[in-house]
Amino acid sequence: MAACTELAEEDWIPASFNQGWTYSQRIAAVDSGRGLVELLASSYTHSSRHIWQQRLRAGEIRLNGELVKSDQILALGDQLCWQRPPWLEAAVPTAWEVIFDDGDLLVINKPSGLPVMPGGGFLDHTLTGLLQLRCQRAGESQAPRPVHRLGRFTSGLLICARQAESRAKLSAMFRRASACKQGCKKIYRALAQRNPNLDFGECVPISVPIVQSPHPLLGRIWVAADQVVPNDSDHSEYRSLKALSSVRLLERRQDADLLEVMIQTGRPHQIRIHLAAIGTPLIGDPLYAIDGQASPAVTPGEGGYLLHAHRFIDLPYCSRLHSFEACPPGRLQIEEER
Repeated sequence: MAACTELAEEDWIPASFNQGWTYSQRIAAVDSGRGLVELLASSYTHSSRHIWQQRLRAGEIRLNGELVKSDQILALGDQLCWQRPPWLEAAVPTAWEVIFDDGDLLVINKPSGLPVMPGGGFLDHTLTGLLQLRCQRAGESQAPRPVHRLGRFTSGLLICARQAESRAKLSAMFRRASACKQGCKKIYRALAQRNPNLDFGECVPISVPIVQSPHPLLGRIWVAADQVVPNDSDHSEYRSLKALSSVRLLERRQDADLLEVMIQTGRPHQIRIHLAAIGTPLIGDPLYAIDGQASPAVTPGEGGYLLHAHRFIDLPYCSRLHSFEACPPGRLQIEEER
């Protein structure tokens, strides 16, 4: 297997300001009678009441189309809008390898560092946005859109489709595969902290459930369930999702273990959480510690961990089973591949 080509400087979008965004919310019966600032602070927990009051005074909030600069009592059916000013988006890579393209299905080797969809401080600097921009420049009527997600720093195979019907079928297939442990096999490469309990040739199953837990920056975040103590006041926060992975040691290095990870379910941050839960978190992951819990000072899009979607086997498409492989970056290759 040939080594992957490193991205050149011209293959990056520099950090730049976007055009801002408007977040809109229709007031439901349960929120009728609440204060505007109170609702915003509880809905967008990344900011305190004090910050929302500052935004209100700065003219960023509209109620039923009218600018408001003081707190208001909300009524059923009110339209609340936060006009977020432009913000600086970080530099991201813009080049990727096309693995397969038949005019509908598009399979790419996504570079590490590129978010797939808006979120986590990214609006324009995303794969979705870049695909749309390329489509417009080429005069194409339908842009490919992702069928599933990869984390910002996860590289490798990403399935996209141009036709809405294809996206719906493939998305349903991924959900069925997660529910019944059948269908497409998803195999990853990971560079993780050394774990003396892993032996060559042994396939170690991981079945730690994943749940949402409170997080000061995000409101909620996915973590390993076996370390969470349920809060009787809100059982819904701890609804457990079944998650199944298996890990195999490929290469033991002086400072890390090179692992192959196969996931049978597709839960949020599943590999990061599961490897941390068995005592071998990803190298460079500032979010998930050895117990599979999340740092209160970090969000999922931060870091520089090495995780790569290496192979998808038996992906059903157009009445056939397809298999795809994306070359891992240099540090995720075993010696015989270099």
